[in-house]
Amino acid sequence: MLRVLIYLVPLALTIFALIDCLNTPEDEARHLPKIAWVFIILLFWIVGPIVWLATGKVRVPPTGGRTPSEWHRDHRFEQQTAPDDDPEFLQSLAKENKRDEQLLKNWEADLRRREEELRRKEKGEEPQDG
Repeated sequence: MLRVLIYLVPLALTIFALIDCLNTPEDEARHLPKIAWVFIILLFWIVGPIVWLATGKVRVPPTGGRTPSEWHRDHRFEQQTAPDDDPEFLQSLAKENKRDEQLLKNWEADLRRREEELRRKEKGEEPQDG
């Protein structure tokens, strides 16, 4: 059992370090290009992964409550606000409401005009242009 662990622990460490290296953006790999780190991890079976984990990557915790995947995706983060706190969004809603209210008034006026025309036709009157 101990013999198996002697091989499995370094293998797991190597796999973990390799995946971590491959998922790291190029600009966050320290001291060497990322491809060089991949070769070091694969060629130097025990030492390579340990060196990568110790010095090969800029390790700064994410700020602002972001998860690591969001942190790495794009380095140009803007502070996001909730829609109900965003004044531009609230102004756009007010504009949309005014536009929708005007559209509804126009539809209601058109409906009243058409209903009036139908009543006149039922009574036998000629429709008035207006």
